Order: sequence, then C-alpha cells, then structure tokens
Amino acid sequence: MLGLIGKKIGMTQAFDDAEMLTPVTVLEVVPCPIVQIKNRDSDGYLALRIGYDETRVNRLNRADQGVFKKAGVNPHRGLAEFRVDDVSEYAIGETLNVSMFEAGEVVDVTARSKGRGFQGGVKRHGFRGGPKTHGQSDRHRAPGSIGQSSTPSRVFKGMRMAGHMGDERVTIRGLKVVGVDTDQNLLLLKGAVPGGKGATVVIEKRS
Repeated sequence: MLGLIGKKIGMTQAFDDAEMLTPVTVLEVVPCPIVQIKNRDSDGYLALRIGYDETRVNRLNRADQGVFKKAGVNPHRGLAEFRVDDVSEYAIGETLNVSMFEAGEVVDVTARSKGRGFQGGVKRHGFRGGPKTHGQSDRHRAPGSIGQSSTPSRVFKGMRMAGHMGDERVTIRGLKVVGVDTDQNLLLLKGAVPGGKGATVVIEKRS
C-alpha cells in the first residue's frame, strides 16, 4: 500500500482525549516526490516509486541520476517503491507529504533495528540461565544442552544459541497515528518504532 519515508526523531509522551498518558514516537516525514509510475503494460504491476532525502547529484550513481533526470526531479538519496491499486490519480513530480495520514488510522512501520553485536542466549532469546546454587559457579548464563548424544548425534538447524543480534529489517504492524503536524512534517505514532534516533523508517498505510 501507499506510504512515505521518514526519519525517527525520538520518543516522547502525549495525552489523549481521555487524559491518559500515551508513549509516542516522533517521525519526521518530509515531502517525497514521485519519480516513476509503474503500470501493468510495461512493468506488470501498479506501483509508485518515490524519492526521499534530497541530496547533491554527485552523491548518486549514474543509474539513479538518470531516474531523477528523466522525472525532472531534484536528486534524492534514496528510492522506495509502493504498490497501489490505481495510479491514474498520481503524476510524476507530484509530492506526497504527511497530510496523507490522519489521527486515528493504523499504519505499518519498517526499519532496521539497533545492532547489538554478538550476544549470548540469555539476552538474545530470553533464556533463564542455569542454577545459581549447588556448586554452579560459571554456568549462570550458559545455554545448557543443545542436542542428544547418540541419536541423532547432531545439532538441529535453527537451534537457538548465542550469535549476532539486531541490525535486521523489522516491521511493526498496527501502530496507531496519534497526531499529524503538517507545518513541521511530523508524524506521532503510539508505541515504539525499530531503530535508533535518525534511523530511516518506512510508513505504510493499511488497506
């Protein structure tokens, strides 16, 4: 579905109509121009390709430079594609902004989570750890047994163990829009959003 690209500013809190305190994430969503419209005749599907985060032309490769030059749009750092049901109401060069969202609707947000490096099973998977008494002095955060001895004499694929944690694409579905500030291009969502401050996020409207 149609969406926009934004940047995570941070978290704060707001009061709703019932004066209940609500934790919110603030996203900066600057206007994004449409640089390409895909249709079924040439591409086999309907979609809009938009640019975000305007930049200098020498920061782009030749292929991306050609995309923006053909569309007659200033160069942008990134490109994103959103499938839509109808492209007839959109035009190349048209800008999409935060006004397309409204308070009360539900959206899906995608971003890269914070990288945590190499972590053990307790932090990575929530293992409870070993016993704290009866002579156990160095097994408090150990994973325990990971397989059988004679049968099948191997460790199954996908076994939850220590390893790299975070820095992966995460989608949070069903976040409620708490507020929209069109003057400052801000979008307030209820709850937490993946990534640290300054992370690039994709906000998609739900059908």
